[in-house]
Amino acid sequence: MSQEKFTEILNYAIDRENEAAEFYRYMQDIVKFENQKELLKEYELMEESHARALKTISESSIEAISISHVQNLKISDYIVEKQPTADMTYQDIITIAMKREEAAYRLYTQMSESITEPKIKKLFEKLAEEELKHKLHFEKIYDDEFFNEN
Repeated sequence: MSQEKFTEILNYAIDRENEAAEFYRYMQDIVKFENQKELLKEYELMEESHARALKTISESSIEAISISHVQNLKISDYIVEKQPTADMTYQDIITIAMKREEAAYRLYTQMSESITEPKIKKLFEKLAEEELKHKLHFEKIYDDEFFNEN
């Protein structure tokens, strides 16, 4: 894989994480309650840390990357996507976050499935795994907090 192609892929992933952080900053501006702002600030910081972590990956470190199995509760498969509004509930925020992570997971999974070059494929598989971990985080919150209510 060329260094240029590798850098292009990493920059793409970093841009997605930065866009996610920006989205959570935007949501902080529209919600009404301080506890919601604090929650969204945590998500913003989480996405920023993902971008920083991606910046440390080198082409030579790809071979050492291991892909692990991550549980997929698939709760997001059955949840209707929400749009950010000023009167969002905690459940709405978790739903939005879960659906965003699901979309990122699907994107990286599709990209990994369309690539034959082993290092690029592995990089996309790792990115998909990380997004699935994030989705699982939100699915567990949803399951713990709301599943029995609905």
